[in-house]
Amino acid sequence: MTADHRPAAWAEATDEVAADLKVVALGGGHGLAATLTALRRFCTQLTAVVTVADNGGSSGRLRQELGVLPPGDLRQALAALCRDDEWGRTWARLLQHRFQTAGSLHDHAVGNLLIVALWELLDGHVEGLDWVARLLGASGRVLPMAAVPLDIEARVRGADGSGPDQVTTVRGQTEVATTTGLVESVHLVPDRPPACGEALEAIRAADWVVLGPGSWYTSVLPHLLVPDLRDAITAAPGRRCVTLNLAPQQGETDGFSPSTYLEVLALHAPDLAVDVVLSDSAGVIDMRMLEETVHGLGAELVLADVAASDGSARHDIDRLAAAYQRIMR
Repeated sequence: MTADHRPAAWAEATDEVAADLKVVALGGGHGLAATLTALRRFCTQLTAVVTVADNGGSSGRLRQELGVLPPGDLRQALAALCRDDEWGRTWARLLQHRFQTAGSLHDHAVGNLLIVALWELLDGHVEGLDWVARLLGASGRVLPMAAVPLDIEARVRGADGSGPDQVTTVRGQTEVATTTGLVESVHLVPDRPPACGEALEAIRAADWVVLGPGSWYTSVLPHLLVPDLRDAITAAPGRRCVTLNLAPQQGETDGFSPSTYLEVLALHAPDLAVDVVLSDSAGVIDMRMLEETVHGLGAELVLADVAASDGSARHDIDRLAAAYQRIMR
């Protein structure tokens, strides 16, 4: 289906709620938040499985000081699942609020502190996140992808002033995301981390599993590098949708075309079958190449106008919701 032949349903999401539809969305940061905000418009059985490799900012400080999972991406997912009424909007703002001080609380997010406090009180990551979700009245569940904090290591060519053909190892989510070199591959440390059991159960029960959009090497691919999680996604009885980014991310995916995201995905998870690839119709320059790549994965290419109208590299939530809703009918 091409952009020129899209029915009107692509333009606006309906108010129809799919009470029996089970969807798992995997990722982290702003990309996952956009997906969750769109999906909760029509899906009531929604689970977010979130990367736990952040090593910067408030999350990195809490991780280093307390030895906990980095809470930042989990916090963003919870905020995205807050309802659009006064209660939900207020709690979402509180979760995202950051202290501005001259002391040690500077730039800590309130939601990060709340999550970590509940982890300490309840002695369990999943139980603590479930309690936060109940407090917020969240429209879904948020789970970590692994039971231990992770680090991302990347093989990078031409990084940080080295020769253009020199390959070095860059460690840390923040460092990989901002590298000046070309990322060739990523892996996790530890390389066989224990997956979150509840996340595996959710994937096995899902009608749809959604990967992307988001920082490709540091938010999307890490889920496929946890062996038990990759096996669950690969063997899932439901269908799999890959949502492509709107534009390359400076540093991490400079020069990427829509096809490149899929090629990198196949390189890191060659056994992964994909059913649908969702791409913004306006962002495709070489349509033939994208179609060939998508069909090579055995998938269907769905084109829709999902980008924000202001020209920024953001998904429009209403348009994205409408696209997901039609795909998952």
